[in-house]
Amino acid sequence: MTALAGMRLAAFLRGGRSLAPLIALIALLGILYGGGASAAAVAYGYSAAVLFPVLAWLTKLLLDTEPDVQRRLARLAVGPAREALAGLLAAALVAVLVCAAAMVAPWLFRGIDTTEPVASGVALGVLAHLLAVPPAIAVGALASRAVTGQVRTGVAVLAVASVLVVVLGLQGAVLPWLVPPVMATARALNDPSTPPAAATLALLTGWAVAWCATAFACYGWLRRSRS
Repeated sequence: MTALAGMRLAAFLRGGRSLAPLIALIALLGILYGGGASAAAVAYGYSAAVLFPVLAWLTKLLLDTEPDVQRRLARLAVGPAREALAGLLAAALVAVLVCAAAMVAPWLFRGIDTTEPVASGVALGVLAHLLAVPPAIAVGALASRAVTGQVRTGVAVLAVASVLVVVLGLQGAVLPWLVPPVMATARALNDPSTPPAAATLALLTGWAVAWCATAFACYGWLRRSRS
């Protein structure tokens, strides 16, 4: 499974498919931090929210790099479960590397206010990114060609899901459990003078875990039914 994940990752990076979303990410981070410095928790909370659609896009592109016939051969060689997990593993590695770069980016743009608590803000920022990565991978996987069958359908799924995450996340009381707590986490970190309580962080973490478990279960079911 590790070799298969490495092969998919190498094909994705060498094929140049990652360039467009990464360029978009650099532009978004530049806009986000170009307005001036803010507390670390606030900056990283909204950085994670900005990263969400980009990570989902990267996941979809990575999973769509492999031709359909090659993917079916991989399923026969290593089994359906390992074949699916290899793609998710490669996507997770890309997401972690992108998040690490995004954690460094505000320092390059002088976007962190060092007069506010930095250590706790960075720790909360790491949590915010960890809560954004698995849902983004799940959305990208559900938009992949192996699930949707057609590129245009996958693009529509990706676009609609990204918009719903923002819109429903900002509404708060309106069907919040339908989307992962990406915006809810950013809002919870929005006030540097009042760090979120442990109960709030536990609720956000449990919410993300439950949502991801459901989304990945749907992905596994759809992969089995459409193989």
